[in-house]
Amino acid sequence: MAVTRVPVDRLTVQDLSMLWPDDFGWPQDIGVIAVLDGTELLDTAGRVRIEGVRDAITSRLLLVPRLRQVVHHPRLGLGRPLWVDVPSFSVADHVRVLPLPAAADDEPLLRACEQLQCRPFDHSRPLWQLWLLPGLPDGRVGMFMKVHHVLADGVAGLALLGALLDLTPAAPARAAAVPWVPRPVPPARELMIDNLRRYAAALGATASWLAHPVRTVRRARTVWPAVREVFWAQPAPRTSLNRPIGTGRRIGVCRGRLHRAKDLAHAAGAKVNDVVLAAIAGGLRDLLQARGESVDDLVLRAAVPVSLHRGSPERARGNLDAGMVVHLPIGEPDHRRRLRLIAEETAKSKTTVNQLAETGVLGFAPARKLMLAKMGRQRFANIYVANVPGPPVPLYLAGARLLEMYPVVPLTGNMTLGVGVLSYCGQLNVTAVADQNGGTDLPVFLAGIRPVLDQAAPASI
Repeated sequence: MAVTRVPVDRLTVQDLSMLWPDDFGWPQDIGVIAVLDGTELLDTAGRVRIEGVRDAITSRLLLVPRLRQVVHHPRLGLGRPLWVDVPSFSVADHVRVLPLPAAADDEPLLRACEQLQCRPFDHSRPLWQLWLLPGLPDGRVGMFMKVHHVLADGVAGLALLGALLDLTPAAPARAAAVPWVPRPVPPARELMIDNLRRYAAALGATASWLAHPVRTVRRARTVWPAVREVFWAQPAPRTSLNRPIGTGRRIGVCRGRLHRAKDLAHAAGAKVNDVVLAAIAGGLRDLLQARGESVDDLVLRAAVPVSLHRGSPERARGNLDAGMVVHLPIGEPDHRRRLRLIAEETAKSKTTVNQLAETGVLGFAPARKLMLAKMGRQRFANIYVANVPGPPVPLYLAGARLLEMYPVVPLTGNMTLGVGVLSYCGQLNVTAVADQNGGTDLPVFLAGIRPVLDQAAPASI
């Protein structure tokens, strides 16, 4: 009888770089907060029909194998970690209910998500959790899903969530689910052979560079400005935004309107992302002034991930992005001029990102580890901002419409504030995640963002 070989699915260097921060106390958990119409989710007593939700998600797990896999660390000499199927899996361990305390507003949802965000993952189980949080006013139900960043970056994470959801209230008829049978861990011999093949490929690439020195030098000259900009740029200014972070988090949100951001971008010859960054710059200006810090001529540095996924966003998998630094002119009081300055800056920075991606530095593990070791004292950036384009049409979970979605980003090193932005169904929603020790004035920051994104759309949670 022929023996079926188990494929060796190694983690990439970018994937691994999302695991390493855990050792420093900076878990890289990303997520989404959502508000759902509870009509189809709740029974007559107001309880979540959790088994129906679990059945709906189970029927989609075949589309997302990562959700039933864990990271396996082979012994020395067998190569880098790889994805393997978990020996046993129960969807009930990952899809749960947490009722919210009665309240007249949605504040308990954010407080619950703060607590859930700080719960560490059990790495012996697949690294994701989804909670349904009933108890919001008007029969709505909150949802919080988080995954470890090692599974996916922002774009791939949204694709992962989308694979679990439907485009219509009535889910399409599906064939009977095929029983899931976990595959065994590849044997040591297969891992050793795979590891040797990878080493051989790496040596071959190095030999190719050495065999064509003129071409290699020309390429190095082309990308050198990008490397210099990232690694030897002028340090970020010292402000209260950068100090050691703890384990607690504060979360705040606001909702904007995508059409308003598009109108502002069109009028300024800019992109929607530029409008978002200009709004964030306004929020930072108000925040630092409220803290008694001078903003005269102040230019902050924002670390902004840029997706390198190609093709349809819904097919994105794993971690595949680069980062650019955008200078935010906090000292500029006029938001229109601030937008124009940022638009000019991002146009240049995107060129730098593309050049840096070509160097191969992003896949060089020692370089990433060196950067991580310095993150606790880094002066590379003052703030982290991630903007992910979401679906323009409504999504449904077990027949319940998702009314709103807000992204949740991680904090790393000494950056006490991270901002996630997500477009969904005509909305442009912003989530600010702050270190608990320094995030009591988060409403000041959010109030500074709101006028630019939409003066007429207050936060609903």
